[in-house]
Amino acid sequence: MDIEPGELTVGQLSQRSGVAISALHFYERQGLILSRRTSGNQRRYKRDTLRRVALVRIAQRVGIPLAEVAAILKLLPENRTPTRADWERISECWQAELDRRILHLEQLRDDFKDCVGCGCLSLDRCALANPYDTLAAAGPGPRRLVDPAGEPCHPGKCA
Repeated sequence: MDIEPGELTVGQLSQRSGVAISALHFYERQGLILSRRTSGNQRRYKRDTLRRVALVRIAQRVGIPLAEVAAILKLLPENRTPTRADWERISECWQAELDRRILHLEQLRDDFKDCVGCGCLSLDRCALANPYDTLAAAGPGPRRLVDPAGEPCHPGKCA
């Protein structure tokens, strides 16, 4: 079978990670994971590839583009698997972006049911919260959800 101790076949990696074989092949083409080829040209993965696949899946779940994941993983010497210290650095790299995404989701959950100051004036509350689209003077977009620079902010702290 040409498998060394600590290695997984693509089927075993798929089963343990919960990721389809076709997705694993895609991850490999994108440089997210690596395999070695056997004499029969079959893929073999180091067991620690499971951690890389987990990182990719977590990043995808929160909407981080695969190109950004690949860029972070390329910072690791010799394509090694992230250590605890690496996880902390990776987390720090994504902290600001994740905070921004969380704020957007909170806005969607909490504030989108009300007038957001977009100028449509279609909600009955808009006549009270943004009469005659007065918030247009503060700039484009949903003025009650973005600051003057266009960055997300909590209602009451925006225009």
